[in-house]
Amino acid sequence: MLVLTSPRGKSEVVHCRRTESHDVYCIKSLMRKFTQKLFGRLNVIYLLEKANLAVTLCNDKEEIMAQATFVDYPNWNVAKQDDWVSLFRELDSKIPCTPLNTLFMHLFVAVDEYSIGCCKEIIRTVFKAVPELHFIFLIVPAYMSLGSTLITVFTQVGSIPNLTFEEDFAVYICHRHNHYPQLHIRRARVEDHDDLMPIFMHHDTILRETYGEYFLAELIEAQDEENHAVVCEVEGIAVGFMSVCSRVNMELLHKCFDLGPFHGLCSPHPEDVPEPSRELSDQGSEDTALRTGSQVSQTLEELQEPDSPEAKESIQAKPVEEAVTEELLSVVQSGYASEVENMEKLSEVSIAEVIDYDVNTEGSVSTLLPEKKGNFRPSYRGTPAAFCIQLFCIEEKYEARSLDFMNFVFSLFPDKNFCIISLPHLTPEFVLIQNFVKAIPFNNCTLEQDLYVFHRAGLLKSINIRLATNLDTPGVENLVSTLMLNKSILNDLNQYNAAHRDPDIEYIRSHYNIEDFIYFSHHQREEHGHLYHFALNPIFRHYTKFFLKEILRLGFKSCLYYPVYPHLREGKFQNPYAHSLTSALHYLVPVRPRRQIVYPLEKLGINAPSKEVSKDPLSFALNHTNRKLTLEPKITVSAKIVVVGASNVGISFLETLVFCPHLKFSNLTLISTHGLPGKNLLGTEQRRFLASDHCFNDKDYALMSLCSWVNVVVGRMTGIDRAAKHVVVSEEEIVPYDHLILCTGQQYQVPCPTGADITKHLTNREIPDNSKQQYTGKVPCNHFTLNDEEDCFKALTWIKNNSITTEGNVIVYGNTIDVYTTVEMLLHIGVRGSSIHLVHPPPTSNITCINNYSVENAVENALREAGVTIYRDALLAQWNNGESPDPIQSASFTTPTKPFRLQCSMFFSFCEKNVDYETFKAFNDACLVYDGRLVIDTNFHTNDIAIRAAGSLTKFSNRYYSKDWTHSSFSSKEIGFQLAAAMLNLFDPTLEPVTEPPADLDRLIPMYKGAKIQGGILPGHYHYLHIAKPAIPTPLEVQMAQPDSGIEIVTGNAQDGNYFRIHVNKYKMVETITCLSKEPFPASNYICLFGQHEQVLNNLCERYDTSLISDLYSYFSESWCMALFHDRFIDLRKELRQILASKEEEDLPTIEKLAHQIEDEEISLNEKPRKYLQRVFQETIYKTLVEKSILDYLHYNHYHLPMYAWPGII
Repeated sequence: MLVLTSPRGKSEVVHCRRTESHDVYCIKSLMRKFTQKLFGRLNVIYLLEKANLAVTLCNDKEEIMAQATFVDYPNWNVAKQDDWVSLFRELDSKIPCTPLNTLFMHLFVAVDEYSIGCCKEIIRTVFKAVPELHFIFLIVPAYMSLGSTLITVFTQVGSIPNLTFEEDFAVYICHRHNHYPQLHIRRARVEDHDDLMPIFMHHDTILRETYGEYFLAELIEAQDEENHAVVCEVEGIAVGFMSVCSRVNMELLHKCFDLGPFHGLCSPHPEDVPEPSRELSDQGSEDTALRTGSQVSQTLEELQEPDSPEAKESIQAKPVEEAVTEELLSVVQSGYASEVENMEKLSEVSIAEVIDYDVNTEGSVSTLLPEKKGNFRPSYRGTPAAFCIQLFCIEEKYEARSLDFMNFVFSLFPDKNFCIISLPHLTPEFVLIQNFVKAIPFNNCTLEQDLYVFHRAGLLKSINIRLATNLDTPGVENLVSTLMLNKSILNDLNQYNAAHRDPDIEYIRSHYNIEDFIYFSHHQREEHGHLYHFALNPIFRHYTKFFLKEILRLGFKSCLYYPVYPHLREGKFQNPYAHSLTSALHYLVPVRPRRQIVYPLEKLGINAPSKEVSKDPLSFALNHTNRKLTLEPKITVSAKIVVVGASNVGISFLETLVFCPHLKFSNLTLISTHGLPGKNLLGTEQRRFLASDHCFNDKDYALMSLCSWVNVVVGRMTGIDRAAKHVVVSEEEIVPYDHLILCTGQQYQVPCPTGADITKHLTNREIPDNSKQQYTGKVPCNHFTLNDEEDCFKALTWIKNNSITTEGNVIVYGNTIDVYTTVEMLLHIGVRGSSIHLVHPPPTSNITCINNYSVENAVENALREAGVTIYRDALLAQWNNGESPDPIQSASFTTPTKPFRLQCSMFFSFCEKNVDYETFKAFNDACLVYDGRLVIDTNFHTNDIAIRAAGSLTKFSNRYYSKDWTHSSFSSKEIGFQLAAAMLNLFDPTLEPVTEPPADLDRLIPMYKGAKIQGGILPGHYHYLHIAKPAIPTPLEVQMAQPDSGIEIVTGNAQDGNYFRIHVNKYKMVETITCLSKEPFPASNYICLFGQHEQVLNNLCERYDTSLISDLYSYFSESWCMALFHDRFIDLRKELRQILASKEEEDLPTIEKLAHQIEDEEISLNEKPRKYLQRVFQETIYKTLVEKSILDYLHYNHYHLPMYAWPGII
């Protein structure tokens, strides 16, 4: 905050922020004729789109006082975008301007009264925000004076001609040292103590309490050859302190961290063993042997012969993006950097001009490490080449210049090439360590600190970036020689040198939310580029943003896209190295995929969208950067967030965190029995064993590429140590956490036979209830409980290997919808209906899993026609007559009347889901409150503040008196999103802090509104979909018997396979949708109908009442309703509602206020309220505003909605 005072004595409290799109109107209002003469005629929106940095100065009322825009090339066309350096160096040889240290001012506007103060504050802010920046140039016509404002910060250095017409332009310059200078660094003196202590005490008092009042003076006095203390000073006053020491515990560092990329922080030695002997595999072809790892930091596993996906409990833990960034190249040798010549060679980086986009190529580079064997640890015999920072503190005002210390401290240790610092991992990222590289800890590292490394060569400022040529091939080959896809990089380099291709940007625009980051219409087609490869020596990682900025400038691009293709595996591990990762990933933003409309192409005919829009989506995750983002900082969150369970809740939680564009979560870990889902083990035709809740599918997982951001530990949680804050995995491995998220859900369990002897002709009534009893015996090899794709794959493999389709009985036991989908799957793959026995245990509720008599009746008729035998109210009594159950050869059941025995070759169990016993034991041993389910409060907390839980695993505390409402009642995807939203309040500084409600008011559970969905393929090849609002389960007949139940709209017949039912509630909102069809239907389209008003559906109720709708399937495939299925239709609804709620004419309240007044009987009407409101709408501004909004929506989204007409195209 700064106080500006005008010449007339007025004052304003101001602050700077990044310019946002909604500032445009105010910026235009501040532009004068003088502004236009100085900077030219500008399209402000276009300029902001192409600017590298735009800063707005606001007062405490958020009114805009000034704005300035900066770009990395000159305006007025005085030089080409990619070739201006030599021209400006000729102006003054004493000005060493480079693309790294220079920006150009393209616009400045301000409130006249405060313009001088605003200008100086913006310039100071820009120099503070970009530490590498030293010069800001301003170019204006030679005949123009700068005026009284800009002349206070700029001085003229010469003039240059225009490229296109004869006119000279004056060049002015602004130097850093006049506004936010580099700090003077010197050795510390004892007399600095009094200046420094207030800074230390402001941050922490522990040092003084531990070491005494004068610890700092004693530390300064204790300097010797190994220990040095330095300060930075401003006007003779010390404002920062750094203590460095050359004594480093290398043994501990080598034990805890993978320092291979930095040669162990040691000088080279003949006896060094940095890696085991290996042979680099040939990369780049389709049969490339990609390698993945179990001990991810150092061991890798051959992929050529993948393991079958058995449920082996193995550990994999890997920091993903850091691993790629920091282990990218093992080429840092401590010897080269000591020689200036070698440093200069290292600093020259060449780039290939951005290779244009080709979405058909899955060759995006995977920066893979070579294979290492076993638990190998490198051995380094050379002398240590690192010193460490022991203590560092700087006044917040000067924190942006923290890196100024580094030149001086490296000069104190001329024989050391690395500087390291270790920090507790919860330490917020500060400016200094943003320039360091984070070292990767080994899996068994128990050190509670993170290690950061900085190389002497990272101080270089003379980095030259240029377009690549054929002559660079040997250098690039040497640079990428340690990467596993080095052949692919070289092949693409040769292809770049040979030819270029046009990008397929229409596909990206229509399938990804790229417009969250850019105004698409302001970017030409040729300005979009595809980043294929990005290989950067890790010691220069802090220059990644500069590298990307130069790619855009030299390549005449404004946007870069980096696709990450999934690498499908069948093994037990999923390794991020098997994906197309880049060391620049942290500096890109992940782009959310867009939900696509399923178009009835034949019905639309010539009104269908282009093939680029309507074709099947390609499965890749998209990452992006643009000019605006090149100087946009990201906030790194280092807290260890461990998610247990790859349930839909857990995946939704991780997805929400990963897609926060301004945050980078560097310590996300998922513990799951089978790793991340989405391995696509089964083909589409075989994905029928289990019903779906339509939260995620394999394409969704590919479009997220969570493995690019999340560490994966493959194994089963067996314990939680709350005191030590770590999770025990598979009884031996330890995963530490700061925040533990439990999302294991519930699974089908092996049923426990009652043990009843059916030869005694017992009935269910005579058998004690053992439904809560845990099965503890050996699970038979032919018994299957299907909970995920891995289980389904095992079952399918068993069926194929044991000739189940031709011989043997299959028993399917349970009452859930998965019973029916599994029977349909068995029939589909060729198992005879007469060999399938569907056994229903006694129901625990009067509500069936389908809860619709018409659908149930059609399914049961289909089962009879297929020859499937159905048994009801049957309890499992024994396997193999009480003898050894492995394998199951027969199963005995009791009923209310007569028991029976069935021969069995395969047994599927779908009894009631429950929490896995090992998971329960882990909770119980950790003393987490468990009452049938894990007990949580409304903020997802368990009785441990560091442990949260969500999903079907949980129940609300009894103090809420909501026994019937649990997370199982709601959409898993929405629960995961809300869980992430609760966590983001802890980490995101841009969010307003949330205050916890008083304890006596915390009595209401949250009610989520997302639809609860289930679907699948039922016997008879019926495609089934049921969408409903969250509710306590009630029989359908009871629901519809209520007096305010609403309207039921039904077309077709369940038996005929064209059944479509919509329930519209009393408020005319779509509340339930049920579909049963012999033909596949666009389920994703129908899900969009939930929650819509029936009038939005083209007056659905009125049309149905007048018999204008005979088939809802046909009705919802008509062209008029395509907009309802569009992903941005919800935004249109919000915009229209905002118009009705906020816009108003003189002497007339808004439509929304009028409606409230009518409801409260504040207005007496002579006509019906609806007619009155319609008349007001027609006669006022609302009709025009609403029509304009709708037409703008259709025009802007015409590539998705070409079937709609709007004025101008007819």
